[in-house]
Amino acid sequence: VQLVESGGGLVQAGGSLRLTCAASGGTYSNYGMGWFRQAPGKEREFVAGITWSSGTLYYRDSVKGRFTISRDDAENTVYLQMNSLKPEDTAVYYCAVRSNAFLPIRDQGAYKYWGQGTQVTVSA
Repeated sequence: VQLVESGGGLVQAGGSLRLTCAASGGTYSNYGMGWFRQAPGKEREFVAGITWSSGTLYYRDSVKGRFTISRDDAENTVYLQMNSLKPEDTAVYYCAVRSNAFLPIRDQGAYKYWGQGTQVTVSA
């Protein structure tokens, strides 16, 4: 299974970016998709997730109202629309496939397949 992220870049505070994660290859248990991020010197953290069966959305508090996760089932693609970006959103963003339905969607341990990451830099 391959996950390829794209859409990262440099943007000024208040700007927007749209990240794309395209999944391909093989068959796998898929209970949802998630976006995580890791800033320099910090641990990787959950950003947003979507369950595959019901389409329930989850967000970390700091991005609620600014970020939107969505999916295109036909294209096996997940998006993360990021608006009103802040310098503290600067990080490498990763998408991942949730392969364990028994762990919370916010738990990194629930995810088996990860993309290579895309850099998002927000300047003040």
